[in-house]
Amino acid sequence: MKHFILFFALYAYAAAQVVYTDPPQATANDTFDVIFDATQGDGGLKDYSGSDVYAHTGVTIEGEGPWQYVIANWSTNLSKAKLTKIGTNLWKLHIGDPYNYYGVSRDKKITQLCFVFRNGNGSRTGRDTGGADIFLDLFEPGLTMTFNTPQSDDSFGDPRRSPVFISEGQTYQIETAAVIKGTQLDKQVLYINNIPVDSTDQDTLRYSFTPAAGMAYLMSVGTDTAGARDTTYAALMVNSPVENVNRPQGTLDGITYTGATGARLSLLAPGKQFVYVIGDFNDWRVDAAYAMQKDSVDEQHVHWWLDIDNLSPGTEYAFQYLVDGTLRIADPFTDKILDPWNDSYIPESVYPNLKTYPEGKTEQAVAVLQTAQTAYTWHDDNYVPPDKHELIVYELLVRDFVSDHGFATIADSLDYLQNLGINAIELMPINEFEGNESWGYNPSFYFAPDKYYGPKKVLKALIDSCHARGMAVIQDMVLNHSFGQSPLVRLYADGTYGPPSPDNPWYNPDMNPNQDGYQGPHPFGVGYDFNHESILTQEFVDRVLDYWITEYHIDGFRFDLSKGFTQKNTGDDVSAWSAFDGSRINILKRMADALWAKHPDAYVILEHFADNSEETILADYGMLLWGNLNYNYNEATMGWNNNSDFSWGYFKERGWSQAGLVTYMESHDEERLMYKNLQYGNSSGDYSVKDLSTALDRVKLAAAFFLTLPGPKMIWQFGELGYDFSIEYNGRTGNKPIRWDYLQDNDRKRLYKTFAALLKLRRENPAFHSPGASVSQALSGAMKRIIIRNYDLNATIIGNFGVSSGQIDPAFPSTGVWYDYFSGDSLTVNDVNALQTLDAGAFHIYTNKKLPAPEAGLVTALASRPVTPLSFKLDQNYPNPFNPATTIYYTIGEQSRVVLTLYDVNGRRMATLVNRHQNAGRYKVIWFADNLASGVYFYTLQAGPFTATRKMILLR
Repeated sequence: MKHFILFFALYAYAAAQVVYTDPPQATANDTFDVIFDATQGDGGLKDYSGSDVYAHTGVTIEGEGPWQYVIANWSTNLSKAKLTKIGTNLWKLHIGDPYNYYGVSRDKKITQLCFVFRNGNGSRTGRDTGGADIFLDLFEPGLTMTFNTPQSDDSFGDPRRSPVFISEGQTYQIETAAVIKGTQLDKQVLYINNIPVDSTDQDTLRYSFTPAAGMAYLMSVGTDTAGARDTTYAALMVNSPVENVNRPQGTLDGITYTGATGARLSLLAPGKQFVYVIGDFNDWRVDAAYAMQKDSVDEQHVHWWLDIDNLSPGTEYAFQYLVDGTLRIADPFTDKILDPWNDSYIPESVYPNLKTYPEGKTEQAVAVLQTAQTAYTWHDDNYVPPDKHELIVYELLVRDFVSDHGFATIADSLDYLQNLGINAIELMPINEFEGNESWGYNPSFYFAPDKYYGPKKVLKALIDSCHARGMAVIQDMVLNHSFGQSPLVRLYADGTYGPPSPDNPWYNPDMNPNQDGYQGPHPFGVGYDFNHESILTQEFVDRVLDYWITEYHIDGFRFDLSKGFTQKNTGDDVSAWSAFDGSRINILKRMADALWAKHPDAYVILEHFADNSEETILADYGMLLWGNLNYNYNEATMGWNNNSDFSWGYFKERGWSQAGLVTYMESHDEERLMYKNLQYGNSSGDYSVKDLSTALDRVKLAAAFFLTLPGPKMIWQFGELGYDFSIEYNGRTGNKPIRWDYLQDNDRKRLYKTFAALLKLRRENPAFHSPGASVSQALSGAMKRIIIRNYDLNATIIGNFGVSSGQIDPAFPSTGVWYDYFSGDSLTVNDVNALQTLDAGAFHIYTNKKLPAPEAGLVTALASRPVTPLSFKLDQNYPNPFNPATTIYYTIGEQSRVVLTLYDVNGRRMATLVNRHQNAGRYKVIWFADNLASGVYFYTLQAGPFTATRKMILLR
């Protein structure tokens, strides 16, 4: 009879589980099915009407850990992983023999099956409570003790780290069961806080328990008739009633240090029932002493807070908030996090002595607090930021600028940028984002520098060093959206990582739930969209901006996707989204006003691209706006001039009164000029933009018409060296080759020096940077002209963007002597409209005052300058060794038939990379070794009388 009772006990137990086996009590040596109850756990697949439910599944191997022998990638719809619907919200997965199903050798011990369920496209998932992975324990032969209620959760090594929560005074039915395989039960005993309270010789024990407040640590001990013993544990946490207690005056959400041994924690979380602090200081166990008090200021401003004392000065403590018993989040305001996914890939050289993640004791990101920190000593008291209208911004991605992706190495490169003439660097997002290898537009924590780039003190030293050189530091700030690991998303979400639920006070819920995936109020949305009309969002934004300027001396911000700062729902209609939006203007003005009230000189730069009438208002208000002229400048550099008018890059051309347009030819988001020059450049006769040296000269030509116009400008990293890898190389956001070796190429170094010479001209002569200068442009055709008049000097800039010689009216502002900036030559002008003949790619910058000429030989594309003869040359491929692609440059001295061939070590021809006639010039080939094995290969260039061979190494 007792086994009959046990069957029903286990059936009731199974009915409350996310997954269970059929038949029940399965061992690793049985054959069975797994039943998934979609109403349990997080309910992510509850009431799913489709038939395409799949298991992402693996096993836990004793001594090796969970998620071993995963049968398929997350996105693979494997037929044997497809579940069959057997009832309302019930699904069956046929496992059979688990060793055969998962492909595990029988010398290994399977202890658990691991699951996450999903629909076919992954838009809906079924997980355990709180979005956790699902783990199904397999029984062992002999005696196994289990808790039916409360469910025993030893996911974190101790059930006191994940107890079942009940209210004080509530009577709770504890039920334990002895699962017997091939033996007989002698007795089972229930202990509460190490005191025996009940026992039985039956398979099931039930005990009614009315606990006092605090932790009830449960232990079930069973013995069989042969004397074998098994023990299992569970935990009940009895919550005391939460009382409203005001926080001490001046307390802000986040971490407030109250002394060398104390910290006050505060979490804004309206609508939550209870919150505990767990961390290193309590071994990550739930403890009544760490229950947070509630301070309800109003319906929205409900703060949970707690003072923690007896901390060791200077010691780092990891911690989390456990919200409503299931949700573990790091403090949204923490200045440092640890995470279990990425920290192990951060090298010691970049972040020395990084604290280790508390593996096995919790999950998700954790915050770090540290009392008695050594304050950074700043040296920038005398620093004056550049005038916003005179900014020369250098946009860079730390990951792709220096090979060790470290703030410290960026600091070592400042001479290079200062010598170029840069007065501001714009760092692509540096606050914590998801993953390590990212552009950073997937933010998670807004107050913590991303550790992949280095410690916060090294970031401060970098900014300090920039300020010592008069260089501003602008932070790319992503406040249009956050990604799912953000604690602000996770606090109120319909899944583990979103989407935001309707009660989320910071973010918009899915605005089109009938469409797959999350939809915010506007097109081009990524992540989860902030509601910028929410008071809590506005307060958060203001805290973020004030923090970075106060703590890190940041000079201002570039706001990513600022056009998205609106609640106007335009769906997928880009035109409607871009139209004039008064509410968006008000949101941005409010944000700027709050920032400027504390930091009047802070730069506010918008990536906006809205209707010009809207941008005019924002510019008049004092904001700067990105001006994307990539397409037009690139059409001009390639020599395709029907759409090469870049006059919209000058603020007055837009009807603006303020020089608020940050014009650029390249940015992180646009294709590189040189790539398109080399791939698609125009040609005529022997003149070809596809020739490397010619393509570089075309960038000089464009720079002469770019850097001389008044108003702030932006340069994308390595554009001054003619970076020619496509934005799509290794995927749009993938790592790009870091080409400091370009400085060894004389043609590229001359381009760098040309940029530097133009920036020196601009810096030292107000005509080229003063918003008050008078500018007229004639830029519609191949022959282009800019006239500048100012109190200090007048200038005429003329250039030929065609691929054959042409004539242009220079329209000098006056007769008299004019001086060519680059050559230093003088020109007596008697007829201001006398035509000048310019060779393809030639340009002149004439001024009516003699200025110091730059280094001779920088600009070869002058009408009178002879072309230096080229010689044949085959360069070493780069990178080498490589995987999967490498680049080969070669130079052709005269028109020849060119053959570039690849051989293996046995002399077998593996590929012909080039086989055609080519004009004299410098060329580039990118080769993808898609189907070749690792090894040594040789490439040979045959061109006219020239033959050369070099070795390359492919490493898979």
